[in-house]
Amino acid sequence: MQAVESAPFAIELSDVRKTYPGGRCAVDGVSLRIARGEMVGLIGASGSGKSSLLRQINGLVVADFASHSAVSVFGRSVQERGRLAPDVRARRAEIGFVFQQFNLVDRLPVMTNVLAGLLPRLPLWRACLRRFHLVEREQAIAALERVGIADLAWQRASTLSGGQQQRAAIARALVQGARIVLADEPIASLDPEASRRVMELLAEINRELGVTVVVCLHQVEYAMRFCPRLVALRAGKIAFDGLAKNLDRHRLNDIYGSEADLFTAESSLSSSIPSPSGVCS
Repeated sequence: MQAVESAPFAIELSDVRKTYPGGRCAVDGVSLRIARGEMVGLIGASGSGKSSLLRQINGLVVADFASHSAVSVFGRSVQERGRLAPDVRARRAEIGFVFQQFNLVDRLPVMTNVLAGLLPRLPLWRACLRRFHLVEREQAIAALERVGIADLAWQRASTLSGGQQQRAAIARALVQGARIVLADEPIASLDPEASRRVMELLAEINRELGVTVVVCLHQVEYAMRFCPRLVALRAGKIAFDGLAKNLDRHRLNDIYGSEADLFTAESSLSSSIPSPSGVCS
């Protein structure tokens, strides 16, 4: 296995398959490579396998036991043939995961939620007692400043708006020191302005920090605006993998069928979303 520093790809998936009880095949033989520093949008209709595929990258979902599937990050195994790697916790420490529902502890301050990103790297006794050093608290404040909510550091997470909570979740991934950020429908429950700000933030982290970002999106207009590369799934298989600018109406019809009409009708929204500097439109 290649060393982390020499591995050419941040993420590699080979013949990944996932079948759920009842026989539903969510992911059907997907092979994919994502280079270091890429920002990739994962799109497709509901039930196409987007979330299942995304969650296999850090082992939250394990592939079929009988398959020949393999998943690795920076050249090191996450899972193979339906078994997690023995040192999968070390891989997960490199991967920040941003959930649709934020995954914050409502009753705790934003600062404590952000510092939780350090827990996988701390000795067990410090993790249990939530004992954080001054330098670690300074890292958390710096992350909150980057996402624009440092002034809310000591508010309870439950008092924040949806967009602010999602930015706190991204700050947690930064404190974690994640080299890969996986975001599963991070703007699904946000209004258009909050959605734009969260997507701009993910693009900024990718562009300025070199973090590899894979974001699962139902909103095609945001994916096309902020993600230079798009991977589209249909019935668990890759239906498109290429530059966002090459995803035309014909390909959308192949991917979404009749749903593509909805995206065409909403095309005015896409043109109203400003692109951050350096991001393909």
